[in-house]
Amino acid sequence: MGKQASTALNVDGHELVITNPNKMLWPEMGITKVRFIQELIRLSPFLLPACRDRYLTTIRYPDGVDGHFFYQKNAPAPTPAFVHTAVQEGIEYVVLQHVPTLIWLGNLACIEYHPSLHRVQDPFPSEWIIDLDPSVQEEERIMEAAAIVGQLLQQLGIHSIPKTSGATGVQLVIPIKKGPSFTQLKELGLLLATYLCEQHPKLFTIERFKKNRGDRIYIDYMQHDAGRTIAAPYTPRATRYASVSMPLTWDEVHRNPKPREFNLLNAAERLQAIGDLIQQAVPQPIEAVLQALSAQMLTKQT
Repeated sequence: MGKQASTALNVDGHELVITNPNKMLWPEMGITKVRFIQELIRLSPFLLPACRDRYLTTIRYPDGVDGHFFYQKNAPAPTPAFVHTAVQEGIEYVVLQHVPTLIWLGNLACIEYHPSLHRVQDPFPSEWIIDLDPSVQEEERIMEAAAIVGQLLQQLGIHSIPKTSGATGVQLVIPIKKGPSFTQLKELGLLLATYLCEQHPKLFTIERFKKNRGDRIYIDYMQHDAGRTIAAPYTPRATRYASVSMPLTWDEVHRNPKPREFNLLNAAERLQAIGDLIQQAVPQPIEAVLQALSAQMLTKQT
């Protein structure tokens, strides 16, 4: 079979070439590269704000989700002039600022988008994220676990937005006013995780090694740190069902949806109906909680 014809797009004054548009990226879902790019464009009003001004790592699947993959940190060469980049620790990252860059990455089969947890040249975290990571492939309790964590945060006066990771887990996104450091948020995360493990010992764990967790859900408070990434809200994922990391309402969480219910074929319609739950949230101060943590730690030391 000969090579598939390319197709050209003109977006915001930039000429973009889509190579092998009919290449199948998600065979089970029948999603080709050109359909993937079409859906990326529809997701762009939501995915771009989640990635803008951040160091971006992507995961590329040149032969589709059933083929080999690799993490792309350095900007792929040749890098078009319209692509913004930023250097951190010797790596020249793509900074995903606009639709032409997103289409360019989509054409390279960059399926997953994992931005930094802080903005370019800003050492402070842009939000706080609590990552709930199942130890088994099909975890029926993941939404129950998210609800328990969300309720505890609410008791502390902290509003959170749950989102599916797009794979098996759930993350709680906490919009915060700028100020707390990564170290402070990790300490607070450890305190909350330890309390949750004490209250629900059969449900939660902070055991780092998966082989020692049994079927408990890992509260990965350490993932939220400088230099690390978490799957962006609204990023596609390389699952066989083309899932998309999707913010949820708490009412939806209580209905116990499966993460795979939100995918490339239905995500845009959902978002047009409910909007961006994360961008709609108001950043909140959490200094009072951090001060209470500091006072508790000081009491323990004395």
